[in-house]
Amino acid sequence: MRVLFCTDGSKTSYSSIKNFSYWAPDFTADILCAIDWSFLPDTVSIEDSEFAMQCANSADSILDYSEKYLKENNINIGQKIKMCGSTVDCIVETSEKNKYDFIVLGSHGKKGIQKWLGSVSQEIASIVHNSTFISKMSNNRKKVLFAVDSSEISPAVVAKALESFDFSDKEIYLGTVYDIPEYLFLEGNIDTNWILEIQKKQETAAMILLTKFENMFKEKGLAISGKSVMSGAPAEEINNYITKRGIDLVVCGIRNRKYLSRFLLSSVSKRILESANSDVLIIRP
Repeated sequence: MRVLFCTDGSKTSYSSIKNFSYWAPDFTADILCAIDWSFLPDTVSIEDSEFAMQCANSADSILDYSEKYLKENNINIGQKIKMCGSTVDCIVETSEKNKYDFIVLGSHGKKGIQKWLGSVSQEIASIVHNSTFISKMSNNRKKVLFAVDSSEISPAVVAKALESFDFSDKEIYLGTVYDIPEYLFLEGNIDTNWILEIQKKQETAAMILLTKFENMFKEKGLAISGKSVMSGAPAEEINNYITKRGIDLVVCGIRNRKYLSRFLLSSVSKRILESANSDVLIIRP
């Protein structure tokens, strides 16, 4: 398995590759460090300046330390890549040139307007064609939640995760969320028994769905520690579950969407990434 490890020299970035190594049994990591001076005005030319030399030296230091860090953690090392330009553009360009199974990077957890605009990790998850592993902090690397639904991509997401990662010594949880349409509660639709009957049918269908996914794990000799059916807004319910259960990694899928803005973070997976305090594995089937 081939992985692109993106680092800015921060503790968060090193936690991401270390966390990843606890889930993935064997992989080789290319190390990418981008020299980002895209914030400077276009009128400023720095390619031959002392500032450019300092940036290049800094990137070399980060790459050398990263190589040492990966060796100490028994992680196979591929290429060391140094690039100049927007961090997002550098990662996208590198991922398009090479066939990576996963892109691994850390997220610093932006707040306020920065969160709304989207961090580098959120942009990457939105636009690359690769699956992404995004980590916010070091954790116990023990509990994993598979957030599934009745869409056609969920079985492929679970299958790829089971193929790529080792969950033999992990606590595995399955969760799904069904949404109750707001129109059910409008005036004129307040037949409580009718609404309860609909909820009961949805819960039954959701549990049948989780049992089908549980069988995928049983076929791999893996036991499920818990199955949960939730109702409400999917991203909010999943994030609440992550916090209450102390989940270390949440696995979810994402559909390939074309012609969307980088900052349009509207899917459930991206909302989970925005708010979850766990690692997030976003799989493109």
